[in-house]
Amino acid sequence: MNKLRFGILSTANIGIKFVIPALQQSRFCEVTAIASRSEDAALKAAGSLGIPRFYGSYEALLSDPDIDAVYIPLPNQLHVPWSIKALHAGKHVLCEKPVALNADEARTLLHTSQEHPGQVIMEAFMYRFHPRWERTRQIVADGAIGELQVIHSFFSYFNDDPGNIRNKSDMGGGGLMDIGCYSISSARYLFEREPVAVHGVIDMDPELGVDRLASGLLDFGGGTCVFSASMRVPRYQYLKVFGTGGYILMDQPFNPPPDESTRLIVTSGETTEELTFDPCNQFTLQADRFAKAVRDQSGAPTSLEDSVANMEVIDRMKKHP
Repeated sequence: MNKLRFGILSTANIGIKFVIPALQQSRFCEVTAIASRSEDAALKAAGSLGIPRFYGSYEALLSDPDIDAVYIPLPNQLHVPWSIKALHAGKHVLCEKPVALNADEARTLLHTSQEHPGQVIMEAFMYRFHPRWERTRQIVADGAIGELQVIHSFFSYFNDDPGNIRNKSDMGGGGLMDIGCYSISSARYLFEREPVAVHGVIDMDPELGVDRLASGLLDFGGGTCVFSASMRVPRYQYLKVFGTGGYILMDQPFNPPPDESTRLIVTSGETTEELTFDPCNQFTLQADRFAKAVRDQSGAPTSLEDSVANMEVIDRMKKHP
């Protein structure tokens, strides 16, 4: 297949450091252009990453007929508006998580996407494409640890910078939106159903107006997920999955280093096994799967319906502490 030609909307850090290099490593994708509100910033990014074209506005990039798809790492409040503009411009869309500020916004994007059935749009939950996660889901589905009962997860980093977008309430900041969404998404991914009840405890920063600690209890009607996400705790993360006949332990579940092997500790009955996975870049794997969906004219590997459901849980946590 011809490589899917990506344009990047913004010079955001996640794109520059992680996603653009991953796209450039993909067998099925290439990065053709990058845009910024500042032409100088776009020029600098294009030069440092070897990107052929640069634009001083997002509109100019969307007008480029040689761009097939866009990756959107803009601040959260801009995800839906620019995803819609990209769809109207005839582009496929890979948008950073969370895909929207709330479920209503996500539903608006879903309805717009249904008016463009020939275009693939997907929220970039890259962890789902890591072989370790795919194996974990298979282990659970096969009943190797019995009936799934409890998922515990934790995700944190320290960031109290008032100038950072994660600490700006009007830009969709807060730990729940930035990293708590992973715990919610992964629980739904493993239970393969939606929670029937959601309970949240949220600690707001009194000066910045964003949640600095969010803890949730998701009741899946025959199993629960308990998680915490914090922007005021040193960097750490884990996942523990418990069934009636065993359990799975995963360290650094959401963003393992791409150049290091990863492992799963699986206990089933009286047997404990360590599974090792070769180093891989989950951002590249995500890009490959996205490009194949475009090539095959199939649905996105992670549907917008799934994205709406994830936002609904986030909304419920915010409304019903």
